[in-house]
Amino acid sequence: MPVRTTTSEPALAPTAPSTRAPHRADLDGLRGLAIALVVVFHVWFGKVSGGVDVFLTLAGFFFIGSLVRAAESSSPLDPRSVLSRTARRLLAPLVLVLAATTLATVTLIAPTSWLGLAEQGRSALFFWENWHLAETASDYLAADPSVSPLQHLWSISVQGQFYLAALVVVFGVAWLLRASGVAVRGPMTALLAAAAAASFWYAVSSEHPQSWLYYDTGARMWELLAGGLLACALPWLRVPRVLRAPLGVAGLIAIVGTGFLLDGRHEFPGPWALVPVGGALAVIVAGGPASRLLASPALLRLGDIAYSLYLWHWPVLIFTLVALDRPAVGLTGGLAVIAVSLVLAQLTTSLVEEPIRRGGSSPRRRALVAGVTALAVAVLAATSGWITSIAGKSDEIAHLAEIDPAQHPGAAVLMTGVEVPARAEQPSRYVAHLDLPVTTADECLAGGGIVEPLRCEYGDPDATRTVAVIGGSHAEHWFPALETIARDRGLRLETYMKVGCPVTVAAPDDDDECTVWSGAVLDALAASPPDLVFSTSTRPRPDHVGGDWTPEGYVRMWERLSELGIPAAVVRDTPWLWEGGVIYRAADCLANGGDPDSCGMDRAAVLDAVDPALDASAPLPIVYPMDLSDVVCRPDRCRVVEGNVLIYRDTDHMTTAYSRTLAPELDRQLGVSTGWW
Repeated sequence: MPVRTTTSEPALAPTAPSTRAPHRADLDGLRGLAIALVVVFHVWFGKVSGGVDVFLTLAGFFFIGSLVRAAESSSPLDPRSVLSRTARRLLAPLVLVLAATTLATVTLIAPTSWLGLAEQGRSALFFWENWHLAETASDYLAADPSVSPLQHLWSISVQGQFYLAALVVVFGVAWLLRASGVAVRGPMTALLAAAAAASFWYAVSSEHPQSWLYYDTGARMWELLAGGLLACALPWLRVPRVLRAPLGVAGLIAIVGTGFLLDGRHEFPGPWALVPVGGALAVIVAGGPASRLLASPALLRLGDIAYSLYLWHWPVLIFTLVALDRPAVGLTGGLAVIAVSLVLAQLTTSLVEEPIRRGGSSPRRRALVAGVTALAVAVLAATSGWITSIAGKSDEIAHLAEIDPAQHPGAAVLMTGVEVPARAEQPSRYVAHLDLPVTTADECLAGGGIVEPLRCEYGDPDATRTVAVIGGSHAEHWFPALETIARDRGLRLETYMKVGCPVTVAAPDDDDECTVWSGAVLDALAASPPDLVFSTSTRPRPDHVGGDWTPEGYVRMWERLSELGIPAAVVRDTPWLWEGGVIYRAADCLANGGDPDSCGMDRAAVLDAVDPALDASAPLPIVYPMDLSDVVCRPDRCRVVEGNVLIYRDTDHMTTAYSRTLAPELDRQLGVSTGWW
């Protein structure tokens, strides 16, 4: 979100000359350096560079500075001129990129992915994308063909929300101070310092998961406020000349080194974000040799087109990966992506952004404004229309429990060899992502930040036998089959589940969130032992090198249960969909013209010939390994549809519909393992 805002131009409609700040070309160059880091790290390193954090700091510095200068002047505090200028800077390039991305999505992306992109596009149009990504638990991922071409717009939304909040607060406080005859800058500086401290404290201490905080405006606000605070305090700061050069150089080193030394996706906006933010503040304060370097023609030119380049580079990169069907673009492909992005950014800046931003009422500008408005309406209509269409299809999910087993037998075709005429798969590929276990709807799958065991009960409350289902979403996707068995066999089911966290006993020095939660679950089981624990026993090998394995943490957990005298039925995990190092969704593959076989994977590539849990559990007589691979995969191929039932709702989780069809075989293996029936 490197919006073009230089200190040479007043941020407001005509004001007193004091609202103008001296133009500093080095800050234009700093914006150019930041966008260069963003693009290079996205294209070739798949990492967060810290460039966006520099943009946020600069945005706060420029915007708060212009507002405070206006408040100190004798001009009326009219927010309309600020809103008009801000809208002219932000909206036109954003709408153009959203329209192009929508068109490219329809051309290159499977229709089954349009819903998520439509929701993101509509959210971005209203500067709400960061909250949409937070609410959908979307990690900020490195580029590959499965990643959204719009995920980078979260920062534009944060900036838009900040501008509106800053305008209301600064002008509101300034109006009160003017009325009481108090100078604006001192109280405003104190207020911004308090707000920045509160935001930083929230970013550091909040119980929200990091995947939420990454997008959270409240957790990001301190980065913008740090720049605004410096803009307020700058007239009072005096850096000794002898310190300016080393301070500026240290700031540049911090900015450039962030992407190489820090993992921003998992550490920002916490304390480590102080590195790029502090680097930007140091450069602003220091001047000197660093400023002369930043004022180089190449960086100044990048600074001029930084906003448009930020908007364009990510969708160009993602759609290139989609077209090539590769996880990375390589050196030559990366250079091509950058070249195309630079051309698009230059054209957008010179032909759209600058003519609209300059104001006036020339025929060309009126035509541009009309065209951008029409594009915005078209994007809103297209995204809202598709969202409404899929919302109608989602009603199908309510009827999936009633599907005819004669027409949609699912796993029965692999268990019994029954022949079934081909029918449209259930659930539909368009709504498969909604076919979730009841435990998700009941909020029994704990989210990030929760380390206390969340216990839910299902089945027969008066049953004499209790099965505790423990683990993450891969334990949960067996729950529909277990629920069917519990109903038929009179069992009580307890769940202790958390997103992304199989229950493990980790190494002694490991104290991450999943480890803490796992320990709490094991303590809960020890306090109230069930008759049987159900969990998963394997995972795909790291980095998709092929086959599956049983992690040591699983084995230590089984040992702990054995010490407690609690039997465990552990089931081999289902294969995860991937090809050439890239994960993919079954629904997308089918929508792109694939069939159940071509969209699947060779069994030998994703499953070892023998269940790894057999050897791992051999020394533990009350740990019962179960393997249902033969009713998920054929001898040579793991398909994505069996018996007219779609197996996968996404890249690695079973649909509820298919899980239910596994109940007979799971029931048989449970009976053999436990001797209960």
